[in-house]
Amino acid sequence: KVTLRAYAPSDKTVKSLYGIMASAPSQPPPLIGALLRVPLDVVRERMADGMRTRGFEGLHASHLRVLQYPGPHGMRPSELAAELSMTKQALNYLLGQMEDLGYLERREDPTDGRSTRIALTDRGRRAGEAMREIVGEVEDDWERGLGAERFAELQGLLVDLSALVGGPTAPFRPGSSASPG
Repeated sequence: KVTLRAYAPSDKTVKSLYGIMASAPSQPPPLIGALLRVPLDVVRERMADGMRTRGFEGLHASHLRVLQYPGPHGMRPSELAAELSMTKQALNYLLGQMEDLGYLERREDPTDGRSTRIALTDRGRRAGEAMREIVGEVEDDWERGLGAERFAELQGLLVDLSALVGGPTAPFRPGSSASPG
């Protein structure tokens, strides 16, 4: 069983947050990109720390992008590369590393023998589950900090924004058990 520690942001995260929020009077307030980046940085930092403490060694931030919601299982590498906005060569390099670490396999596509599909191994599925647990812990912390009503409002606004820009939203709505990781 994993013992969870209370979250304390790193100096880097705190400096980033204060750098944004304590901008000089001559500077305009931060734009939405900066306001979204700081919480995302916290999620990524907690994810990296949490994966290490759960025994998922060898994974780097770029590997975690491959495993992020909704996950790569069943996708062609070219589809995943497009989704992650990276070159096929860069993704194939990451996939090779992740195969060596035992997180996934590239298998022949049963419908097209010229192509491959990504298949998560048991270790890869466990890593994906751990990532969702970690994000759930972050959400729990933020809900405690913001209050349940404000956190649900934040989730709803982010779902709407994700839909507006063409990101993943269904079937998630705040309060449902199908929240994306």
